[in-house]
Amino acid sequence: MIKKIALIGNQNCGKTTLFNALTGSSQHVGNFPGVTVEQKTGFIKKHKDELELIDLPGIYSLSPYTSEEIVSIRYLLEEKPCLIINIIDATNMERNLYLTTQLLELNIPMILVLNMMDEVIVSGNSIDIDGLKERLEMDVVPISASKNEGIEDVITAIEKNLDQSSHHIDICHGVVHKAIHSISHIVEQSAQSLHLPLRYCVTKIIEGDEDMFDKLHIDQGDRHIIEHILEKMEEEAGTDREAALVDMRYSFIEDVCHHTVFIESETKEQIRSEKIDRLLTHKFLGIPIFILIMLFIFYLTFSLIGAPLQDLMDSLIGQFSNWIIHLLEVNDVAYWLRSLVGDGILAGVGSVLSFLPVIVILFFFLSMLEDSGYMARVAFVMDKALRKIGLSGRSFVPMLIGFGCSVPAIMATRTLSSDRDRKMTIILTPFMSCSAKLPIYGMIIAAFFPHKAAIVMLTIYCIGILLAIISAILLKNTVFIGEPVPFVLELPAYRIPTLKNVYLNVLDKAKDFIHKAFTIIFMASIVIWFLQSFSFTFDFVSDSSQSILAAIGSFVSPIFAPLGFNDWRASTALMTGITAKESVVSTLTVLTQSSSTAAFNQALAGIFTPLSAFAFLVFTVLYMPCVAAFAATRRELHSWIQAILTVLFQTGMAYLVAFLIYQIGHLFI
Repeated sequence: MIKKIALIGNQNCGKTTLFNALTGSSQHVGNFPGVTVEQKTGFIKKHKDELELIDLPGIYSLSPYTSEEIVSIRYLLEEKPCLIINIIDATNMERNLYLTTQLLELNIPMILVLNMMDEVIVSGNSIDIDGLKERLEMDVVPISASKNEGIEDVITAIEKNLDQSSHHIDICHGVVHKAIHSISHIVEQSAQSLHLPLRYCVTKIIEGDEDMFDKLHIDQGDRHIIEHILEKMEEEAGTDREAALVDMRYSFIEDVCHHTVFIESETKEQIRSEKIDRLLTHKFLGIPIFILIMLFIFYLTFSLIGAPLQDLMDSLIGQFSNWIIHLLEVNDVAYWLRSLVGDGILAGVGSVLSFLPVIVILFFFLSMLEDSGYMARVAFVMDKALRKIGLSGRSFVPMLIGFGCSVPAIMATRTLSSDRDRKMTIILTPFMSCSAKLPIYGMIIAAFFPHKAAIVMLTIYCIGILLAIISAILLKNTVFIGEPVPFVLELPAYRIPTLKNVYLNVLDKAKDFIHKAFTIIFMASIVIWFLQSFSFTFDFVSDSSQSILAAIGSFVSPIFAPLGFNDWRASTALMTGITAKESVVSTLTVLTQSSSTAAFNQALAGIFTPLSAFAFLVFTVLYMPCVAAFAATRRELHSWIQAILTVLFQTGMAYLVAFLIYQIGHLFI
């Protein structure tokens, strides 16, 4: 039988890094809250097909306020894993141990893993591991997950504790102790019948969890008795019931830390972080510094490093394509098949693959920023600005993920505790420029703005962000009237990014990009070739303007005439872009039948002017996301109508902005 082990801990404690080390899985590791939205699974390397490890979302407590906490609690109570691995940040013991005290209430065998012990030791601090084991009555394993130190010890502890009986130590004392034991007598039978941990049930009752009252079928008579007990507890404690429960837990934690944790000074990482934060989180300089950093990254990606590598990739793809076409010609393959392979598949897929170096370089730099801890600071700096438009800084995290892909970004809104904030963020996130649009930017920039790549890129990103701000203000004062929830964010210490984490993240993006190229783009290229090569009577046409696709595109193109691009090929590319944004590039490549980059750029000059090309670029940034993102939107909003209204709003805003850019620009150019 497969034995399930739950891995749980606070955000930014190295949980996913440990998961990767134990399973060898290529999970994305981030250094900002919200990166782990859903549980991930993998088998422990030395026990393949026997011990399944479940990476639960990073949380601070078992109070079900956010979707992450709900996912974790539901799994622990319903799936009943045979062991819990509770990983904590050894540089911040008191805060991390709060979750530990709650996990102790679940009566599940548990081991405690102290991560970042290397930082504790280097700073001259120490932790009495044996003393901690004795007081918590469980195995405690010191590790450094990022350096792969102590991983074997964790596996040994897992093997030792797998067949242990349920684990529980009594940490309650004082007036809360009396209340807990009094209520336990009332609900014990109901909790046992539902196979729920008694102590967990009682603490939920003290916290006023109505779902727990209903689940245990507590009648009005017992409710009155429980209320009397809690009122008596509040009177004796001199505080409200929830605060009394928290105080009891922290009293236990303080006693444990007093005898086992010896702090001489802050860690070097904490001291260094405080110095850096004086500049990077400065009230006035924080946002300008972020913009300058992104401008520098765009310059490296699209000019200094990316452009030569893209040219090299394009040259290699061109040579490969010519070789394949020559091979088909030598073997006297039918013309239509040569056209399908050369003008359809190779042109469509190759045009997208040529942008792979740009994708890899951009995500390399973004992963470095993310893994260093800087992105959490950006969320902190952005909180004040976002609050003015009706959102909290926590909404910045899904939006930031949106620069990679809208699908996980929309799913990441589950970390928002407010339904209002969550829905607003889902609507606004697609305005962030996802990586699938990078080939479109590269295409337009290479053809029309080759010497202003970084400036154009920054402008495009800023337009998306600006429209998100304007839309948020509009929604805040109409559909989503109200205030955002308070934003609480832990700023992790700055750490040097690990090459392994950065490599795994970049590899994941590259694999996803290549997978799209050989699946969605491949199929789209075949369909586009067919539609532009045949008429409605299924005659093979030499002039694509006589094709089925031309007829469809010509029917739609007048809609885009006020935006400056009424060529049927442009409107057709936008329609195929709904399947995947990269399809815009492959479609235009197939339709222009370009054999080289120079020929393609020349063909684009016949479709767009520089002004209409920029308007086209803006429209592609802002109009409805791909089908996969739409499906994620529908799933998270739980409504087809709301999802459709969302994409109509996004496309309407895209049309309006592109219209204004072209019409106003046309007055001056």
